[in-house]
Amino acid sequence: MKCKVTLITTLALLLCAVMILSACSGFTLPFSNRESSATVADTETTAGTEESVAIAIEEFVFTRENFPRIDGSTSTVPLAEAIACVLLGEPRENVADLAVFSKTTQSFRNLAAGLCDILVVSEPSPEVFVEFDEQNFKYEMTPIAMDALVFVINASNPVDSLTIKQIQGIYTGKVTNWKEVGGEDLEIVAYQRNADAGSHVMMEKLVMDGLVMSAPPTQSFPTAFGMGELITAIKGFDGSANAIGYSVFYYSVEMQMAEGLKIISVDGVPPVDDTVRRGDYPFTNPFFAVIGADEPAHSPARVMYEWLLSSEGQALIASEGYVAMAGG
Repeated sequence: MKCKVTLITTLALLLCAVMILSACSGFTLPFSNRESSATVADTETTAGTEESVAIAIEEFVFTRENFPRIDGSTSTVPLAEAIACVLLGEPRENVADLAVFSKTTQSFRNLAAGLCDILVVSEPSPEVFVEFDEQNFKYEMTPIAMDALVFVINASNPVDSLTIKQIQGIYTGKVTNWKEVGGEDLEIVAYQRNADAGSHVMMEKLVMDGLVMSAPPTQSFPTAFGMGELITAIKGFDGSANAIGYSVFYYSVEMQMAEGLKIISVDGVPPVDDTVRRGDYPFTNPFFAVIGADEPAHSPARVMYEWLLSSEGQALIASEGYVAMAGG
């Protein structure tokens, strides 16, 4: 099936979420490129809105044959599926093969190696950018949504909020008992993600700020976890309130992986859409779209990249439960 890239009116924006829920059949997309030859579309008005401004657009057709190879983070797989669903006009269950991701850090390496065309991704380990410099690989990278690192504990734990210093103390091994932070007299078991995971990169950058994390616990579970495994570990550890771990906001909240657990506030600020978007919650970081800098002006990857930054792309991102850059 094909999907023409064309102007979406204000009314179509309101239908964005409906399109996703109804197997993504028939969704039209804009292509915004300041250097393109333009055709001016008609303007429309809807109740309660100002008259839309005519937008210069150029048509583009996505097909299975020209669809960009997407890679990225575990937490952005649902978004990539929605993008493919919308652009190709195929049912969601038919496009899962287009969103088989290599995880955050490896996906950047895949882009440099020419194994994919565009990333929808969290921030990678810092060494990736050193590798890019060494390879003289030039790229374009821009935020498309906001993410946050959240901390989850057992629902039976009476602690509802921790300070940044308390979290740092827990993960450096200086704070070892929940009674030190307002909880019960129980040993703290602080789980970690694997070093190349996007959430671990966020943990070291946003939370630890140069502090060295203590060795992860080994009892009953491996030393490092995939996203779902870490959540499962916290749910199951001893059936008690000992454990704490971290995950990305989308995975914990929208995908309900933390159901049965408690997502705590940090410095008294709960991680919700508005606090994440405004940056009131302290541990926020963007999701990015990334392409090679030498990607041609009208290539499918660049069309997708541009669209994700448009109001229509942002509407899709929000409809999928991610925190779009612009609030709706």
